[in-house]
Amino acid sequence: MTVAAWFERKRKERGRRALERQLEYQEEKARHLSDLEATTHRIFMRAQTLRRKLNEIKPFAIDARVLEVGSGSHGLIFGFSGSAGIGVDPLAVDYKRLFPTWQPTAKTVAAIGEELPFDDASFDIVLSDNVIDHAERPTAIVDELVRVLRPGGLLYFTVNIHHPIYDLASRAHETWNALGVKIELSAFADHTVHFTEKQITAVFARQPLKTLEMSSTVPATRAAQRASRALNPDALLKKVFFKNAVFEVIAERL
Repeated sequence: MTVAAWFERKRKERGRRALERQLEYQEEKARHLSDLEATTHRIFMRAQTLRRKLNEIKPFAIDARVLEVGSGSHGLIFGFSGSAGIGVDPLAVDYKRLFPTWQPTAKTVAAIGEELPFDDASFDIVLSDNVIDHAERPTAIVDELVRVLRPGGLLYFTVNIHHPIYDLASRAHETWNALGVKIELSAFADHTVHFTEKQITAVFARQPLKTLEMSSTVPATRAAQRASRALNPDALLKKVFFKNAVFEVIAERL
């Protein structure tokens, strides 16, 4: 086996493990979910808030073709409304079993974001809400989001971003596990990559998109974590190196 093939195999193993952990987490959530009505209401209201925001930026038809990549257990697509909404998630079948109350409100397809089973320019709106950093090939998903979006269509995208030290730590975690040192830290086992703002901005810079809005919560996140009174090791680390800020893009396909 070549070195390149070995690294490719280990990368796939890391992606599979992140997916396994996500399913374990969602199964635990389903076991302890008590207030179905309140959860369903939160799903609907968050999705409707985004729908109104996107429609104000660029109006779209009531029957617009909408795709959410990484629709998960309670993604935006389940409250977005419209008859042409589709959610894609590799665990879609499991989520139908675990969350039968709201999952039927949208059609879902079990597929990976790196290989979407749709033709080019198939959708008017494409959504991806904080999912690509769990995937085997995160930047390939961005390529696919843009590929299936029609010219003039809207893309809504978010992902968590972090201080660069977490990118280094994530790579170290990947390396020692690949070499057989099985020490699994949850933050790095659940995510295949920890993007910095610079890294994810560069990913979008090469896409055929017109940016309508681009923002991050880095200043607010850094301030909140520095002001926290918690003194546990995780909180103390975040006081110096911020974590889990949100990067958001709304863009139009050229």
